[in-house]
Amino acid sequence: MRAAARACYERGPSAEQLAALGLIPDDIEEEEVEVWPDAWPAFRLFDAMGTQWRLGPGGPSGLDYTAIPSTAAMLGIKRRDLTDIFPDLRVMEVEALAVMAESLE
Repeated sequence: MRAAARACYERGPSAEQLAALGLIPDDIEEEEVEVWPDAWPAFRLFDAMGTQWRLGPGGPSGLDYTAIPSTAAMLGIKRRDLTDIFPDLRVMEVEALAVMAESLE
């Protein structure tokens, strides 16, 4: 999961930084991350919640859980399925927070 979180929450090198090395953005390969089928609903929900982070003075502190039911509904995820999806969503949230904290150091 750490690789997936890095792909989403860690900034890559800027065009200027790449140019200093004689590279362009197309020279950088995107990392493929496998998502297991049983985690796919949680991944879709996590991805859709990308703008729903609670922020404090120290940076992101977690997802805004009040947005989960409505976001899930827009994805066609039934409310009764959220109980099964929530633990996987939390794992993704914790990993993303760790990656974002590393980038603030």
